[in-house]
Amino acid sequence: MSGATDALFRPLTLRGLTIRNRLMSTSHAPGYGRDGKPQERYQLYHAEKAKGGIGLTMFGGSSSVSLDSPAAPWNQISVADDSVIPYFQQFADRVHQHGAALMIQLTHMGRRTRWDTEHWLPTLSASPRREPASRSIPREMNQDDIDRVVADFAQAARRAREGGLDGCEISAAHGHLVDQFWSPSVNHRTDGYGGTLLNRMRFGFEVLAAMRKAAGADFVIGMRMSGDELFDEGLSGEECVAIAAAHVERGLVDFVNVMGGQARDHLAHAVSLPNMAFPVAPFLYLASAIRREVEVPVFHAQRITDFATAARAVAEGHVDMVAMTRAHIADPHIGRKLLEGRADDIRQCVGAGYCIDRIYTGADALCIQNAATGREATMPHVIAKADKPLRVVVVGGGPAGLEAARVCAERGHVVTLFERETTLGGQINIAARAGWREALSGIPRWLAAQVRKLGVDVRLGVAADAAMVLAAQPDIVIVATGGTPNPGFIDGADLVVTTTEVLRQNMDLTGSVLLYDGMGQHNASSCAEVLATRGALVELATPDRMAAEEVGTTNQPVHLRNLYRLGAIVTPNLDLLSVRREDNRLIAVLRNTMDLAEEERVIDHVVVDFGTLPEDAVFTELRDRSVNRGQTDAAALIAGTPQPGADAPGYRLYRIGDAAAGRNIHAAIYDALRLCKDF
Repeated sequence: MSGATDALFRPLTLRGLTIRNRLMSTSHAPGYGRDGKPQERYQLYHAEKAKGGIGLTMFGGSSSVSLDSPAAPWNQISVADDSVIPYFQQFADRVHQHGAALMIQLTHMGRRTRWDTEHWLPTLSASPRREPASRSIPREMNQDDIDRVVADFAQAARRAREGGLDGCEISAAHGHLVDQFWSPSVNHRTDGYGGTLLNRMRFGFEVLAAMRKAAGADFVIGMRMSGDELFDEGLSGEECVAIAAAHVERGLVDFVNVMGGQARDHLAHAVSLPNMAFPVAPFLYLASAIRREVEVPVFHAQRITDFATAARAVAEGHVDMVAMTRAHIADPHIGRKLLEGRADDIRQCVGAGYCIDRIYTGADALCIQNAATGREATMPHVIAKADKPLRVVVVGGGPAGLEAARVCAERGHVVTLFERETTLGGQINIAARAGWREALSGIPRWLAAQVRKLGVDVRLGVAADAAMVLAAQPDIVIVATGGTPNPGFIDGADLVVTTTEVLRQNMDLTGSVLLYDGMGQHNASSCAEVLATRGALVELATPDRMAAEEVGTTNQPVHLRNLYRLGAIVTPNLDLLSVRREDNRLIAVLRNTMDLAEEERVIDHVVVDFGTLPEDAVFTELRDRSVNRGQTDAAALIAGTPQPGADAPGYRLYRIGDAAAGRNIHAAIYDALRLCKDF
């Protein structure tokens, strides 16, 4: 380790609790809760980080203290009654045995939730101001409401203490109840809880004082807060510094966990959870400003994806603990690898936002590139050696093929990988050409480095056929040849170009472009941004209700913001029926999906995204001679048991990723991991 990195491994003491290093994961909401409890899956997810050397892992983003702050609909945690205590005890034991500290975030969502879920209770807030993201209009809290919620926070802190946790924090960020009282954008009260900044802090003071009384003098309590709400009607940076200082001066908090922005609407949410469109550590300056003014440790997270940035943040005194939350989703073993001198083996977060985007659709958090994260009960982060080495041939060097080669080589097998292009990466190399999504290239870069380090025989520029594959005398053949762009099953498909072709060939299309988004993923919007940046007049049409409808909340707003800034026209609810040529231009016929009215566009170019079709020629060549006729036993795959036919003479054949069906990067990598871990 360098001198700067050494700073990450200095212990930190909070109110008698010593944390072994300065690496942490902030409270977040992976959607792993069941029945309002952190059960086995949730616990194993955090225990893996503890195994991997983290100092502090915090869980339960949006863990609710009251029944009118619903948790269960989003698979979060309820701390509203004592039934959660045994789960906390089990959780703490799991994490503590690996040397890490464990804390929870407690909150009342206030208006930042919906009334039509779980208990169907009205939402509450400082004032009856509509919340843009949840569209909730809360009831203004009276004194009885305030007293009850203060008591609920206190009892939740007691439960955290009795559950063996090392501490807790309140959420006064992202527009939750405490910061709804703070923020002039929400709080319009005229009583002792409104008006001046000091009055608006009163509710939070009462909450923290009650928590301290209930949990005891030696229990660690902190708060997560914004360093600047970053909109005109919100809290300024100066006000946020004053809030932090006021709480510290009163002895109410043992640490302050600082973030930038808030989450009051779609774009603000994307800004507060910055993806690869943003620079690294964009809000570190806000945490640094608060640290200069308070006498307690300051924590910070937000797009700190690499250990060099993390080390600098601590070594230069900007923060005391650096949270690499999404980085630990990509690789929970960052600390251990650094200590072992294996920095090159760290799988670095690329900022895709896939993990967060999923939870806002009601799904579970999954990493775009690490298929073991969140599946610790069934998928290994550390690959075990096989009983005997096999000869494995992988055809295709995209994410599926690279992960298959990596896992098989980790198992101790002799692996040969054929890739017809002169570089590894497959379709990710194309996606990475689309402006702000260049960081995706980090996924194949890490995989390629790993397979070479593991001794895989990588043969680039070789379009393997059946004869080449069989010449290697394989025991297992894995076809990961990806997909070919689908021009669509429309009249005039020969007149269109695909988004893949535009990006791969770096086409400079001039004049007017109709770009048809038939998938709702990143591809069409990314391509539209590239063409509009180059001066084309772009209309992005889609049969969906909006562009990039399948793209999640940290990414879609960035696409839409860029498209509008670039002057692109976005037209929803249109099907592309046909394309024909008239003179030197194209006529596209479209039909409204709602009223079925047809309309035409006269344009210079039509670009389409209809996804991909499997490129399976070599699979077809090899199938009939294989032991399993190219079939993957789905029951064995799901159960996590070896595929049948291992003892039969000949080779077994499998296809994964887009060679099986067009999906996404995570699906390709998960295909490879869960198949190959049992060979």
